[in-house]
Amino acid sequence: MIIIGLTGGIGSGKTTISKMFNELGVPVYYTDIEAKKIMNTSIQVKHKLIHEFGEDAYRNDQLNREYLAKIVFNSKERLSIINSIVHPEVESHFKAWVKTQHAPYVIQESALIFENKKQNDFDIIITITAPLQDRIQRVKDRDGVTEEQILNRIKNQIDDEFKVENSDYVIHNIDLIDTKSRVKTVFDQLLLQSRD
Repeated sequence: MIIIGLTGGIGSGKTTISKMFNELGVPVYYTDIEAKKIMNTSIQVKHKLIHEFGEDAYRNDQLNREYLAKIVFNSKERLSIINSIVHPEVESHFKAWVKTQHAPYVIQESALIFENKKQNDFDIIITITAPLQDRIQRVKDRDGVTEEQILNRIKNQIDDEFKVENSDYVIHNIDLIDTKSRVKTVFDQLLLQSRD
């Protein structure tokens, strides 16, 4: 089974494109969603996060995302602490999930493949790109945050140029019809590769 990493900066449209692959029958592991579940259900992770970030890291036994976002998105150091707690758990969960899949290939959607130096964990990497203003607008609409907050998050991510140079496939997500067509082309090519 081929393991594919799908990545891109905040607001590039990773989830939209992952869903397109999923609709074509590809099993997709949504890292962000699974990480949030783990942060809310793993007692071990909860203890570590409270130890590092204080009791306010959880409210009513649920992850206090707003509180943590304020801390980590302005500090690469704090962000790497949270990643070092959560990512090993997500990695184990992903490996277990892969074993339950029966498909020529699977996709792990993850924003931080290059940031966490995980590119060698994948057989193939797909990077999603989009113009900066489109990305800012999408995140504003989705999360109700300011442009400054979005730019701070972007600052903590590796730039698109590096990701594009180090990826096997690139999907420019500007026009939805064009994007859908490109996804289908990549889907077909990956299917051929998985049969080699």
